[in-house]
Amino acid sequence: MPLRVGPFVRCRLGATLLALWLVFAGFTCTGSEHAATATLPASFSDLLPHFLVEPEDEFIVKNKPVTLSCRSTPATQIYFKCNGEWVHQDDHLIERTIDPATALPVMQVTIDITRQQVEKIFGLDEYWCQCVAWSTTGTQKSQKAYIRIAYLRKNFEEEPQGKEVALDQEVLLRCHPPEGVPQAEVEWQRNEDVIDPASDPNFFITADHNLVIKKARLADTGNYTCVAKNIVARRKSTSATVLVYVNGGWSTWTTWSSCSAVCGRGWQKRSRSCTNPTPLNGGTSCEGQSVQKSACVATCPVDGGWSEWSKWSACGADCSTWRSRECTQPSPGTGGKDCQGLDLQSLNCTSEQCPQTVGGAEDVALYVGMVAVALCLTLLLIVVVLVYRRKKEGLDADVTDSSILTTGFQPMGIKPSKPENSHLLTIQPDLTTTTTSYQGTLRSRHDTTGKFSMTNGPLLDPLPNGSHTMHNGKLNSDPAEFVSRLSTQSYFKTLPRDVANTSYGTFNFLGGRLTIPNTGISLLIPPEAIPRGKIYEIYLTVQRKEDLRLPLAGCQTLLSPVVSCGPPGVVLSRPVILSMDHCSDACLDNWAVRLKKQNYEGTWEDVLLMGEELVSEPYYCQLEAETCRLFSEQLGTFALVGESLHMGAAKRLRLVLFSDAYCSTLEYNIRVYCMDDTQDVFKEVMQMERQLGGRLIDEPHVLLFKDSYHNLRLSIHDMPQAHWRSKLLAGYQEIPFYHIWNGSQRYLHCTFTLERLSLSTCELTCQLCVWQVEGEGQSFGLDFNIAKDTRAVDSEFLLMDSNATALAGPSAFQIPYLIRQKICGSLDAPCPNGADWRMLAQRLKLERHMIFFASKASPTSVILDLWEAQHFHSGNINQLATVMADIGKQEAMIFLVSDGEC
Repeated sequence: MPLRVGPFVRCRLGATLLALWLVFAGFTCTGSEHAATATLPASFSDLLPHFLVEPEDEFIVKNKPVTLSCRSTPATQIYFKCNGEWVHQDDHLIERTIDPATALPVMQVTIDITRQQVEKIFGLDEYWCQCVAWSTTGTQKSQKAYIRIAYLRKNFEEEPQGKEVALDQEVLLRCHPPEGVPQAEVEWQRNEDVIDPASDPNFFITADHNLVIKKARLADTGNYTCVAKNIVARRKSTSATVLVYVNGGWSTWTTWSSCSAVCGRGWQKRSRSCTNPTPLNGGTSCEGQSVQKSACVATCPVDGGWSEWSKWSACGADCSTWRSRECTQPSPGTGGKDCQGLDLQSLNCTSEQCPQTVGGAEDVALYVGMVAVALCLTLLLIVVVLVYRRKKEGLDADVTDSSILTTGFQPMGIKPSKPENSHLLTIQPDLTTTTTSYQGTLRSRHDTTGKFSMTNGPLLDPLPNGSHTMHNGKLNSDPAEFVSRLSTQSYFKTLPRDVANTSYGTFNFLGGRLTIPNTGISLLIPPEAIPRGKIYEIYLTVQRKEDLRLPLAGCQTLLSPVVSCGPPGVVLSRPVILSMDHCSDACLDNWAVRLKKQNYEGTWEDVLLMGEELVSEPYYCQLEAETCRLFSEQLGTFALVGESLHMGAAKRLRLVLFSDAYCSTLEYNIRVYCMDDTQDVFKEVMQMERQLGGRLIDEPHVLLFKDSYHNLRLSIHDMPQAHWRSKLLAGYQEIPFYHIWNGSQRYLHCTFTLERLSLSTCELTCQLCVWQVEGEGQSFGLDFNIAKDTRAVDSEFLLMDSNATALAGPSAFQIPYLIRQKICGSLDAPCPNGADWRMLAQRLKLERHMIFFASKASPTSVILDLWEAQHFHSGNINQLATVMADIGKQEAMIFLVSDGEC
């Protein structure tokens, strides 16, 4: 059992000197029960002590003392000596036992060392302790145990630094841990996860604690932290961001496209994409062109031509003679038309080989047959006359007089310069008509049920009363009633019942126009697009993007509103023109723009790739700076989808700022909307803010948003700190890249909550900064009074379109119908000096669509349709007259009419 060291009981003769030393060390002989010595049996008196347990090095953590232990056998006495001085007897704790194997006495002693004891010699030498054991034969000393105060400093001697490295490049992150006792162990973390080189051989930790990434991978992008730890503490370095970027590489070239021209000179192209690999994390884009174009010449189709007739053959035994010709001058080739007509003719004849008969009963039959044929021809002539008169009456029912075709346009008294064109001035207006009103019906006086019989697709039910009255060319109807009736049709049940964004009208061969106000969306139905004798009830509506799931993949993004016009399946004689806004940068070198159409099953199909249009297709697009004009021979649901070819492609975004019209609290909110730069989205946001009682605090701004995978950041700066402060915890707000690029939401917004320090503060001046991460940005200055400026949302910026949503007949066009027909007849025919439709297209800057115009039966008519679609609101018909005069056609004189005469 443990026993505190007492005085020596027996002082053997051989230990006289030891006894004297013990006296000086404070040990006295007072009693046998406290003895620190032991008497060994005679058989072991000649053995030296040896240590079973020796003291080990220890570290003092904070203020916790350490314990040193020592065990020896056989031993009569055992004590600790620290830094050359004996430890006082009262500080020892001794335990005596007997070794059962050898029957030798075993002595064990322990002492406690405190932080204060070690600090007394701090800086002089290391603190050490040693155990000394005695026996009757002699003494033995144990190994020295060093006691140190453990610590770990806070600051790293060298911390890792962030790097941007290319893919497969070696990365070296240096780390020199803080000074400490014992020396700190080092481990590395990536995004708070410990890096284990044993499980991932791509990592290697050097002997001096540096981290080596042998080949940088995309997955190695992250925040790296050096962690140092010992028994005292654990320290972390500042995180070093390693960004592994990928430089873009070109894919292989695609095969050359087919020649764009059907006949003659055209062009073909091939493309490549920067996807081998795609640049990532700020890697450089590919240098060079993504599209190559080359001139090509397409072999023109050759129509077949007949050769001369051969000579008549001799009269044969069957009483007939014949002659033939061949389609060889020239032979049809390259898709040309075959010869039309008969290649063999035969006639009855008489000759020695033909048996002759005497007229009898056969002659009577011949005469009877001739009479029957004559009667049939007479009946056929009567039927033709009746049909002609009936059609004429139908035309009179649709157009009561010719004055509507030249509404208000009167020819000037200018003599024509070319006598051969004098017939163009023979159009006589109805001088009895003093207004441009047209009252009548667009339906025939006859039963109209037959006019809706169609085989190409479903149509709406006819109007209940069988007619639709038009005054001044404007259709008077209830939009809500039309939308309700439209939704009952099986195909149209999925269409939105949004009366504000729907327009419809009833049209015949004279055509017309549908417009959705303040959206930039319109549908032009040219004259003769609807077959004569047909009357169609046509609608135009804009779909909400969130109501449709447009399939987008890769770098694709929605560039336009989703527009529906219908009903689908109607028969059209000519293409209609659908106009809608788009938000691309209009640079086809940056984009692959596709037109998508929704089929009857609801799936989306690619029907056109911009720049690779084929004139044989039913669709053709003209992409202007902000508007797309779609020529379509079919009605349906359409949308423009763009796929960026490289990171230079950009969408136009419109930034609009709103706030509360009235503020009675200290808090003040500024709402920043980020939307596609199209009028339909802007209209929707304005209507929503008007319902919320908001107001515009600045004019809308346009920002180019690039396909760089970087988010959009917004922040407010330079507020007067004495009067205002921001309640936003972060320095900026961020809209994720993909939320903007995929276009699934029509608009996104973030709110900045500000707080004024006093209710009397009304003036607010600040800077709104908007930028794309690692890209260029814009800064807008705001300066307004939150109390005085009570401008309503729709008072100035939301200018409602005063034009009718549906116009039918001549009022929908600037060029009167009959004058239009004269122009087409004059310019459609090729002219040797080029004064035909080609010069008209050049003067109107439409020459890049020459191939498309040339594929139509009347190129001039298509050019005029496009002019009408572009200039309905802002077109000056006198400017068109000037162009006609430059070409040398006297039709221009018809347009020279003052506003008072119209």
